[in-house]
Amino acid sequence: MSNKSNAVIDVKYVAELARIELSAEAVDKLQRDMQNIVAYIEQLSELDVSCIEPTAHAAALTNVVRRDEAQTSFPRETMLANAPAVLDGETVKVPQVLPGEGIN
Repeated sequence: MSNKSNAVIDVKYVAELARIELSAEAVDKLQRDMQNIVAYIEQLSELDVSCIEPTAHAAALTNVVRRDEAQTSFPRETMLANAPAVLDGETVKVPQVLPGEGIN
C-alpha cells in the first residue's frame, strides 16, 4: 500500500493521551499501521461515489411493532423445573456478578 500522506502521527503522544505505555517496537509498528490506515482512507476518498445513494445501513431496516397486549406467558413451573438452581421454590439462583453481599 503506498503511503502518500505527509501527515505524521505522533504515536507516543496518542499513547500518552490513552495512558498506555508502548515499547519502541510497538511505537514503530503502530506508526506504520496508522500511516497505512491514513493512506487507505486517502485512497478511498479518491473514489467517485456521486452515483451512490447515501445510506446508514447496508440493508433496509424496518421497525416491527405489535400492540402491547397481555398474553399468556411461559408457564412458571416449567421454567423453574428447568432452572439449574432455585431458591425458596420460586426464585432462580444465578451466579453472583457484583462483589458484596447477596442471597446465598
